[in-house]
Amino acid sequence: MEDICVNNKITIPVSAVTVKFSRSGGKGGQNVNKVSTRVELVLDVDGIVCDGKTKSRIKRKLANKLDRTNALRIVSQESRSQWQNKQSAIDKLVEMVSDAAVEEKERFATKPTRSSKIRRVEEKKKSGQRKQLRKKSVTHDDD
Repeated sequence: MEDICVNNKITIPVSAVTVKFSRSGGKGGQNVNKVSTRVELVLDVDGIVCDGKTKSRIKRKLANKLDRTNALRIVSQESRSQWQNKQSAIDKLVEMVSDAAVEEKERFATKPTRSSKIRRVEEKKKSGQRKQLRKKSVTHDDD
């Protein structure tokens, strides 16, 4: 296995990834009992090669998926093939790390436009009129 290139700024060295194989459940017939096709990929997040800001962002976004040792576990057992499961796990890993590395745009407060204020007030007036029309008009005859 060679280093995994997530993008031009992030690389996952082989030393940061551990691959374990075990017997998979599910389809496969007798094969399930004999061949270890389930793949568990364990990534040491501290081993990712990238700048400090990106690494801290990845750790923050993947925090709920990390264990105590900052390891990210990905399991794949969809296929009957060990190789396909390994590729699937690597693809999942690359997708998770690249999604976590994306920097969010900074949000800033905006004010409502004049026309949106006018629309809001008009809608409130219409709503009030609708409710007024629903009311029963009670007439009192004071004789």
